[in-house]
Order: sequence, then C-alpha cells, then structure tokens
Amino acid sequence: MGKRTDYIDWDEYFMGVAILSAKRSKDPGTQVGACIVTPDKRIVGVGYNGFPMGCSDEDFPWDREGDFLDTKYPFVCHAEVNAILNSTKNLKGCTLYVDLFPCHECAKSIIQSGIVEIVYLSDKYDGTDSDIASKRMLSSAKVQLRKLEPKFDEIVLNFKS
Repeated sequence: MGKRTDYIDWDEYFMGVAILSAKRSKDPGTQVGACIVTPDKRIVGVGYNGFPMGCSDEDFPWDREGDFLDTKYPFVCHAEVNAILNSTKNLKGCTLYVDLFPCHECAKSIIQSGIVEIVYLSDKYDGTDSDIASKRMLSSAKVQLRKLEPKFDEIVLNFKS
C-alpha cells in the first residue's frame, strides 16, 4: 500500500487555518482570517476580524453604511493585525496567509512586523484606492505577493468521526 495522494499541501494547510480562524469572526458582512508562519513551517500567529479585546460585540455597531461612528469601520481590528498582535515570536522572515488581500492599513503593520510574503485567496477590492496604496507599499518594501490556487474547492471538517 502506498501513501495517500489526496492530502493537502503546506499552502492549503496554512490557508485552511486562516479560513478556520475567520469562522470566529462575528462580523455579519465579512469574515477574514489570517495565519502567520515561520520559514520552517511553524504557526506563530492567527487572527480574525473583530472588535478589540474588552469591547463588547453588543455595544458597537456592525453596520457598513451610515455615519462613520455608526459603522464598524472605526472599531474593528482586521485579521492581519490581530495575527501580528497575537504572534508568539519575532515575525521577521515570516509568511502571512490571509483569505482576503490586505488593505493599506494592514499593509503598514505587515511591513513593520518583518513579514516577507503574503499568500492570499481573494483580491475582491483590486483597483480600489486602498488596494493600490497597499500594493504600492508592499512592493516598495519588497514583500512578495502570491495568489493561492488551491487543488481543492473545499475541505470538510467532521467533528463526529
């Protein structure tokens, strides 16, 4: 008997951790997850988008439209920043796996943390001002960008087997 051939590769594994982390987000509109990995394939940080620790999900708005202070935007921490803040070691030389391409604000933190590569699934905001600014900074800082093309459309987690 030979080894299994339908196993996931490292990129799919780490992106799967990012996607699973996104399932923790209580945001009704967008759930994003991030996973930071060392060059020797060790996970050192995970995060998802949500309000800062100590800020109740019941006391702040989740709306996308309206007056600025009546929306989620001034209050939500993005998955990338949470993964950086949750990290257990220096991130110099690490790779960030994230299911949605980082905005310009996250790009600043990614660059400052020393992350050298971003692997992403979706770039749905491609061409927006935030996206253009993000890519300009990441390019200037020589952060490698790679869109993941997974072999599988889905991976099912079964808690009963």
